Amino acid sequence: MASSLSSANNSQFSVAFLGGVTRNTRRKWDEKIPPILRPLIRAYLLGYASAVAPRLLTLLLQHLSRRRLRRKAHPDVVQTVSSKEPFSDSLRRILRGGLDWRRFPTFCAALVGGSTLLEVPLRAAFDRLARNLSEVARKRLSRWFASFIAAWLSLKLLQSKQSASFTETVPPNSYAPPGYRRETVRHAGRTLDLSLFAATRALDVVVGELWYRRKKRRLASGKWTVVEQTISGLADPAIFALSSGLVMWAWFYSPSRLPRAYNKWICSAAAVDTRLIEALRRFRSGELQYGRDTGQAPLLGAMCTDYKWPQQWGDPAVSVPFPCDMVHMGCGPSCEYHAVSRFARSFRWSMATYLPLNLLLVVRNPSLKRLMRAFVSAARSSTFLGAFITLFYYGVCLMRNRVGPNVFGKGVASRQKIDGGLCVASGCLLCGWSIMIENASRRKDMALFVAPRALATLLPRRYAWDKQWRETFVFALSTAVVFTCVLENKNRVRGVLGNLLDSVLRP
Repeated sequence: MASSLSSANNSQFSVAFLGGVTRNTRRKWDEKIPPILRPLIRAYLLGYASAVAPRLLTLLLQHLSRRRLRRKAHPDVVQTVSSKEPFSDSLRRILRGGLDWRRFPTFCAALVGGSTLLEVPLRAAFDRLARNLSEVARKRLSRWFASFIAAWLSLKLLQSKQSASFTETVPPNSYAPPGYRRETVRHAGRTLDLSLFAATRALDVVVGELWYRRKKRRLASGKWTVVEQTISGLADPAIFALSSGLVMWAWFYSPSRLPRAYNKWICSAAAVDTRLIEALRRFRSGELQYGRDTGQAPLLGAMCTDYKWPQQWGDPAVSVPFPCDMVHMGCGPSCEYHAVSRFARSFRWSMATYLPLNLLLVVRNPSLKRLMRAFVSAARSSTFLGAFITLFYYGVCLMRNRVGPNVFGKGVASRQKIDGGLCVASGCLLCGWSIMIENASRRKDMALFVAPRALATLLPRRYAWDKQWRETFVFALSTAVVFTCVLENKNRVRGVLGNLLDSVLRP
């Protein structure tokens, strides 16, 4: 339920694992490759692995599941399962798909390789044309322009591949006569998440550098205050809390603004009856109103039948508000007991996700100490995610039963306002602060991972094709800032990404 928090952690583990392999084995396999070509080859292999490995893992799990069904299922079901694409054909399709020249591996190679290869001629040009600048300035400018050009061209390459989700056939105009010829229209936005990720990272680099210089000056003059120190410590948790709150709000009221995988994962983590979610959405839209019969009683009435509750609970004309027992879904009337029960269930569910990922990192260099560390890390992450889910639900209950009625009143209009968005907003505001359970290094990685996803909920997923140059410019500008900073001071690019880019970009 915590936005794409599982995806965030999966990405961190994947980057850490692949980055570690890149650093540890570089001298063993690429020492005979010319230094100028090493970044390009590393980027392509890393991009291919990150694009293909998750799909291969999914294919393997699906294959094992089908084999288990064949042994246990009815013969008709076995025939249906066997009719799926053969494992060898699927494997071949996935491996070949990663080699498409307009996919992510080629994009990585063009981005990284282009930035390093273009730097050589640009450096020579700046040495001739800008001799009045210092050598350091000419070096930085050549790197920046090389990265900008490579980022622009590589993203255009990625955007050139058509996608059915961003293409539609429409009439030439609204007054088209019968027999008109339909037109195919392409929409931009397929690379929006990637562009927002780069923009977020560049903004973090710029703001981080400005704040570092301010802190250095203030410390030197003895004027660094407790408030400024608190801001430094709470910046990442605040970014995460705000970002995850925006994602959760979008999941409730604008699910189309989230990728399909996000919605699926959040629904799985939420473990909530979708009729309850739909009821809260209808409260916000005004379709469902307290004290009035708007024909919406069957929605929650069906829940009352299934859970063996009194039928009047689900009738908004009679029950104002509907009892919190319905939010607890069978845990009883106590909001506190429901919160404890929800945490226990969420913790078990999270351990099933985090423990295998942590154990995967132990495989590289197994030891008892690393094994124990993996269990502790998985337990901490599961506690964090369990607390995230619990705080969201308890935030809803707080606004409905504890805070809301005392602040906004207990009348019908106040109850309509509370269930029409305030209770969900309360849960969104609280849930993200569970990040304080994680250690500081994980906080910054997760904050910077979720932030671009939150920004995406504020922007259209598809937009006019002729406006795509704006996104491309933002991506190129942001990437140039990040790449230049990595080569100058890799510690300024925080988190796992800084180490990974350094290991790829260095000759």
